Amino acid sequence: MSHYPPKLTEIVELFEYLPDEEKVDALISYADQAKNQAPHEGEIFDLEDVRKDEECTDTVGVFLRVDEHQGAHFRISLGPQVQTLTKAMTAILCKGLEGVPAQEILDVESDFVPKLVGGELVRVRSQTVYYILTRMKSACKVWLNRQRAAAHAS
Repeated sequence: MSHYPPKLTEIVELFEYLPDEEKVDALISYADQAKNQAPHEGEIFDLEDVRKDEECTDTVGVFLRVDEHQGAHFRISLGPQVQTLTKAMTAILCKGLEGVPAQEILDVESDFVPKLVGGELVRVRSQTVYYILTRMKSACKVWLNRQRAAAHAS
């Protein structure tokens, strides 16, 4: 069994006990919270990556701030055409990975996703359900590479 950060484990365990129709309701509830994950005016980030990819219906911005304890804090901006499942995964991942060190985020296995959305949705929407996690891991990797490059330069 994979090991997840504590907050993500709580969310995964909650979903594991829900019947499929209640999982859908919970995902919709998380999707409604996605707008709360958008960057706030005046916030400063260590890395900003805003782009439109083939895997998503609209532009997604990933904003990463790393605190003095190496904890990663994400904000995600979503274009108006982003689908409900992507919105739900945004809220779940921002909450589940809050404060987790960037290196640990790179090591998070994606095998928890079918537990959240159910196997059928994973088959139908495979690119969408993994898209936000992939973007967050990519931001962590870029940040870590910059830190290593800066350490070697000094």
